[in-house]
Amino acid sequence: MNIQRLTDELSIRRQLADGTEQQLQAVKEIIQAVRTEGDAALYRFSKKWDKAELTALKVTQEEIQQAAERFDPQLLADLTEAADNIRSYHEGQQQQGYRQDRADGSYVAQRVTAIESAGLYVPGGTAAYPSSVLMNVIPAQVAGVGRIVVVSPPDSEGNLSDGVLVAAHILGIEELYKTGGAQAIAALAYGTESIQPVDKITGPGNIFVALAKREVNGDVAIDMIAGPSEIAIIADDSAYADEVAADLLSQAEHDPLASAVLLTESRELAEQVAAQVESQLKNLPREAIAAASIRDHGAIYVANNRTDLIKAANQLAPEHLEIMTEDAEAMAQEIDHAGAIFIGRYSSEPVGDYFAGTNHVLPTNSTARFSSALSVYDFVKRTSIVHYSEQAWRENQEKIARLARLEGLEAHARAVESRAWKKGSQS
Repeated sequence: MNIQRLTDELSIRRQLADGTEQQLQAVKEIIQAVRTEGDAALYRFSKKWDKAELTALKVTQEEIQQAAERFDPQLLADLTEAADNIRSYHEGQQQQGYRQDRADGSYVAQRVTAIESAGLYVPGGTAAYPSSVLMNVIPAQVAGVGRIVVVSPPDSEGNLSDGVLVAAHILGIEELYKTGGAQAIAALAYGTESIQPVDKITGPGNIFVALAKREVNGDVAIDMIAGPSEIAIIADDSAYADEVAADLLSQAEHDPLASAVLLTESRELAEQVAAQVESQLKNLPREAIAAASIRDHGAIYVANNRTDLIKAANQLAPEHLEIMTEDAEAMAQEIDHAGAIFIGRYSSEPVGDYFAGTNHVLPTNSTARFSSALSVYDFVKRTSIVHYSEQAWRENQEKIARLARLEGLEAHARAVESRAWKKGSQS
């Protein structure tokens, strides 16, 4: 495969992320239905798509407690430890405001405050993801968000998976609702009888969730428009072909639209990995999904040299980038664009998905060129503060007025000039 084929694949994936006209129209109709009908629309859509006859949307604390009691104790301990790792990592992202005092008695400052409410989407459908509960909720909690709402689609029995419920139990979530898809995004954005609207929506989902987030953006903030999962692996002859193949398949099993790409200078390794992928596919429970991903969106790029290898990786700007080379640390320093970088043989992508502590909600479709992983920064806002003293005004008001008039804004200039000294005035 050559670099042009990689470029073509990027173009195709971006088009897929835009959805079809039919999908976009369906999403608009769903959003309008939720805005008009509220809970009734959520119940109707759950019956239609989830095959669930719901009598209530909100998960009770009793349901959460019962799930925790019947959950495997070892898995509970594992999820709890993962949560601790994620919290520890994200606590390093906490920001403080600052203030710059000036000799004339004025000051400028920046205040960092958490948003008041956040709605966090957790995928369901072909797989339920308790790890997504941890990854979405914990940075919001660390940021200090006052109200956290989690939504996730129910199964045909009208239940959420025990894993999702137990993750909510570990984190002390009080608002958890059984609703998914575009209708859940609409409920979070505009509210229903049961679900009060939020200030920001985060979390990955299918194409309908992504399109819904795009539609409500502006009425409510969103984190990103996430597409199908991606992995790229840079590997040399020091890598083991079976391990590289296993890591490629770890993303391919997510979705038929997922992308798995090997970048290498070694044709021998390329051939070995291709054979291993075909062999390992046969033993996967999600073989059909992974096989479709590999067939339609998998690739092996054999570069002529190291420079081309780095160029290809940066051009892909993948969601996940593994580096399995003898000089992995040094090569990682040359990567400018990737959602997350995994360095060395033992840093397989699932380590980041579940346990290391870094966030697995990552930019896709090459948007790692300008965006980042979900983090504490997504749940805070920064407010500028200006306090001008009388001395500062006297020294600078003429300059400010001149700049205003340069732009033809006379009222701006007069507003500054109007602060003539008045009896009893205070700075």
